[in-house]
Amino acid sequence: MSINWYPGHMAKAKRLIREDLKLVDMVIELLDARIPSSSTNPDFSSLYHNKIRVIVLNKADYADPDKTKKWQDHYQNQNMPVVAINALNKKDINNVRKFLFSLADEKRKQIRKQRGINKTIRAMVVGIPNVGKSTFINSITGKSKAKTGDRPGITKVKQWFRVTPYFELLDTPGLLWPKFEEELIGLHLAYVGSIKEEIIQPEEVAFRFLEEMSESYPDLLKTRFQLNHIDREGYELLAEIAVKRGWLQSGGIADIERAAKQVLYEYQAGIIGRTTLELPY
Repeated sequence: MSINWYPGHMAKAKRLIREDLKLVDMVIELLDARIPSSSTNPDFSSLYHNKIRVIVLNKADYADPDKTKKWQDHYQNQNMPVVAINALNKKDINNVRKFLFSLADEKRKQIRKQRGINKTIRAMVVGIPNVGKSTFINSITGKSKAKTGDRPGITKVKQWFRVTPYFELLDTPGLLWPKFEEELIGLHLAYVGSIKEEIIQPEEVAFRFLEEMSESYPDLLKTRFQLNHIDREGYELLAEIAVKRGWLQSGGIADIERAAKQVLYEYQAGIIGRTTLELPY
C-alpha cells in the first residue's frame, strides 16, 4: 500500500526551516528509536553540513536496547553526537542537558576566540510528527510552554525557548517529505503514529504490522495478544485478536477495524513491548 502525507503547512514550514537554519548553530534531530532510518527526513540532512548535528533517539524506553546500542555505534562511527532517551525521564533529561550544554559551551568558546563575542548558542529542534519534540523541549526547559499531544501535527509555528542566558531552543513543526522512497518507510511511520489516522487505512496498516512483528518479535506478539500460532496472514491474526477480546459485531463477526486501531495504539504507547524495526545496515 502507498502512504504519503504532506499537507500544505508542511511545505510552508520546510521553507521557513531552511531560512531559520541561518539563525542557529546547532540542529537537534529527534528520531524515533524504534525506526531511526524511517524517521530521518532526507530533505534536511544535506542542509546540516555546517551545523553541529546532534541525534536524539527518543522513546528509547519503547525500543529494543540491543538494537539501540547498534544505532548509537552507527552514528558515533560517523562522528555524530548521539544520545538515546525517554523525554519524560528526569535522569535522561538531566544527562542530555549536560551533553547539550557541553557542546554549546565548546561552540561558544570557539566563537569567542574567533570573533571576540560571548554569543548565545541557538539550537533548532527538528523531527517528524509525533516524535516528541515539544515534550523534549518542555523537559529540557522545565516548563510546559510547547504544545504537546499524542497525535501528529500539534506544533504549527516556530517557537523560541530560552534554556539558559546562553542557550536557546527553537521548536519547529513536525515534517515529513513529499514522497517516501520505499513503501516500508510509510508503513513504519504509520505504525508509530507519525501519519494522521485519517490518511491511513488502519486495517491494512495493522495487517502489515502484525506480519512484520511475527517475524521480528514473535514472542512479544504471542504474549500480548494471547496468540497460539502466528505464522498466518495479518488479517487472520487481527480477527483472532478481535475475538479473544470480545470485539464482535452483530452476527458474531470480528470487529476488524476496532482491533486494528487498538493494536496500533498499543504499539504507539509501548504496551506491546520493546521493539526496534530497523537496523543501521
